[in-house]
Amino acid sequence: MIKVFPSTNPSPEDSLLTYVKNLQKAGVEFLHCDVMDGIFVKNQCLDIALLDEIANNTTIGMDIHLMITEPVSNVQKYAKLPATYITTHYETYNNIQEIIKISKYLRNNNKLMGIAIKPSTPLSKIIDILPLFDLVLVMSVEPGESGQVFIEPTYDKIRQLRSIIDERKLNIKIEVDGGINTGNMQKVVNAGADILVMGNAMFMANDRAELVKTIKLMYRHQE
Repeated sequence: MIKVFPSTNPSPEDSLLTYVKNLQKAGVEFLHCDVMDGIFVKNQCLDIALLDEIANNTTIGMDIHLMITEPVSNVQKYAKLPATYITTHYETYNNIQEIIKISKYLRNNNKLMGIAIKPSTPLSKIIDILPLFDLVLVMSVEPGESGQVFIEPTYDKIRQLRSIIDERKLNIKIEVDGGINTGNMQKVVNAGADILVMGNAMFMANDRAELVKTIKLMYRHQE
């Protein structure tokens, strides 16, 4: 089933909890939580305390996207949150052994592991280790800033990844993040995405509940 996960970015942090409660009331099931350390990407946002506050005051599911330089030494504290997905960036690891370690740790702690790849990172970097993951997050913009335009070659990347996953009969979701809106979301789905991250388009919507309802009706029968 196709899902849309609204992103915490671009909501201001001082009103984020209110925004999340609004999303939950609108029928949103999962929140895509953009965590940035100011090093891997230039912005810094969404510390563990704010995530904990959201978890304690809503029942919305959490999809945590860690844009941080040290996933190995930091992922354990995020695994303590009631998150379903925890995604780290391929580009932040020093070697495959570190990725294997985190994959085992997260799965042993009942978390689904995602691996994110930047637009410049080829699929060939992760093809041989796909079984380690439950989700692949294909970035369709450069990570770090909301409001960017979808990078067109991403469609081919999604199609290639979909073909490989289906051919190998792997149980892996494809998530796409960056520049997704009502004008291009169907094309992203047609390319093979399972989960669409919607940041600016959801935040700026005049009627979020109506947008969520429309999206659910569009994809309720699509597998």
